Amino acid sequence: MRARPIAVSALTALVATLALTACDDEGSGDKGNKKADSSASPAGSTACKADQVGQEVAASEAPAAGDTGSVSVTLTNRSGDDCTLEGFPRVDLTAGGTTWSLAPEESAKPEKLTLKPEETTAFTITYVRGPAGDAAKGAAVKTVKFGLPGAGADLSFPWKYGEVALRSASEPDASVGPLQRAGD
Repeated sequence: MRARPIAVSALTALVATLALTACDDEGSGDKGNKKADSSASPAGSTACKADQVGQEVAASEAPAAGDTGSVSVTLTNRSGDDCTLEGFPRVDLTAGGTTWSLAPEESAKPEKLTLKPEETTAFTITYVRGPAGDAAKGAAVKTVKFGLPGAGADLSFPWKYGEVALRSASEPDASVGPLQRAGD
């Protein structure tokens, strides 16, 4: 009969320890002072939303037809919470009534990024400048629209970097790189 009270006492001690551990993690009010494990995505992290990122565009413009240029888009997490991104943004170039979707860089390997509030990520559009005034060989792009992986809304910015060469009527000579960590 003595074995039963010891087993019950051990079980009671185990339950009490688990209850105290749960209270320490969730109910003590100290969780804000604990450091998050940066090697794993936070459990509450969700995909970054377009309406919760700031954007900054910088270009190394192609100076003449046939030259290659790049446009870098830096995004800052303004949500106040961690968010994640993985893959390539969806990028469309628009000229008049025509829209072209850019292909991802063939050799690029995207990584999964977790952005803390105010951290940044960036992607790059690489393009070949097309000849001015030749609609068969170049597109007079006016707008770039892009979407983030896992986000429904789109962002846009005006294109001010000259015509984009066309490989064919349906394919611009341009590509988009993956989202990558930016800054420090």
